[in-house]
Amino acid sequence: MAVEVKVPVLPESVADAVIASWHKKPGDRVKREENLVDLETDKVVLEVPAPVDGVLKSIIRNTGDSVQSQELIATIEEGEAPSSRATGAIGAERPAAAPTGRSDGSATTTESPKAAAGDHAPSVRRIAAETGLDPASVEGTGRGGRVTKEDMLRGPSAPVSTALTPVASTAISVAPGQRAEQRVPMTRLRARIAERMMQSKNSIAMLTSFNEINMKPVMDIRKKYAESFEKAHGIKLGFMSFFAKACTEALKLHPIVNASVEGNDIVYHGYHDIGVAVSTDKGLVVPVLRNTDSQSLADIERAIAGFAKQAREGGLQLEDLQGGTFTITNGGVFGSLFSTPIVNPPQSAILGMHAIKERAIVEDGVVVAKPMMYVALSYDHRIIDGKDAVLFLVAVKNFLEDPVRLMLNL
Repeated sequence: MAVEVKVPVLPESVADAVIASWHKKPGDRVKREENLVDLETDKVVLEVPAPVDGVLKSIIRNTGDSVQSQELIATIEEGEAPSSRATGAIGAERPAAAPTGRSDGSATTTESPKAAAGDHAPSVRRIAAETGLDPASVEGTGRGGRVTKEDMLRGPSAPVSTALTPVASTAISVAPGQRAEQRVPMTRLRARIAERMMQSKNSIAMLTSFNEINMKPVMDIRKKYAESFEKAHGIKLGFMSFFAKACTEALKLHPIVNASVEGNDIVYHGYHDIGVAVSTDKGLVVPVLRNTDSQSLADIERAIAGFAKQAREGGLQLEDLQGGTFTITNGGVFGSLFSTPIVNPPQSAILGMHAIKERAIVEDGVVVAKPMMYVALSYDHRIIDGKDAVLFLVAVKNFLEDPVRLMLNL
């Protein structure tokens, strides 16, 4: 019996998706819940699992096609694969790998853990044909070690970087004296980021205020309790949980910073859902920590670690990225000392963290060196006055310079 494979129901905020890559081809056996195809939306990459065991009978929509919710994209013949002698219609059995002799007389196979040439995505095969680069010489970072388009552009045996690199220089073959260019279409995620940034620039009266925070009290707590915290909670104690809690408490004191604009109305949110910017090789995503006012430092650290892992592996769900009343972004992990972050609409404010550097400051009339961090609050000046923004930053500073108050809810 033929079973239909359809695009999952997409949220209202996602109009359509693009077929990024098929992991099976017609005639391949599939198992229930095995990933058949990746769909790229403007927020995340969705996996479409096989609904039943059987054989992929036909692919109706190809790589690069735009598809919508519940659209038919493939069919599966449920049950065991029919014999190629009997039908010849759904592909013949693949021959077993040829055995090779071993010194002990036993047989081994020459089958490689990498996908066979015909199993690669169309984009990988195209790059291989254009450049002559053998996918077998490239380290695969996709699921199950599969070679992706980005791996091919990166080149053979190149280390994987977590930085946001566009296209590796190894993808362009240049003769001496020539000036090369390469035109690469934006991914759906990058195009969506560009759209959101322009929306923010054109619709928000944005202003940024700054302050600096002495991070020594937080660093002392981390140093003193890092080992016992990890033993008790199974997660490392980082800086982001302190910032998330400090921002939550500051938002309670200054609820206008947690509000948003809808038409001529100001919507005050009685909850605190904080987005945390996570960098991936495809762009920046902002999963949301829900109800941070009721979460402990350990809860926040576990959630952030889970989001980071899912972002790297492409496992974030659409609901993880939706909503949010405030955002924190940390450019300091890349060495940024100072920046003006862009508000993520419909939110009204975003806090930018930066690198911690020892600087000379004056304490009790004495010049001393302290680990200092510049923080920036970009905000929608239509509803947030400069006074509110400055007082919010001062509250964040006070909580982090006396972090015991966070733990005692003072």
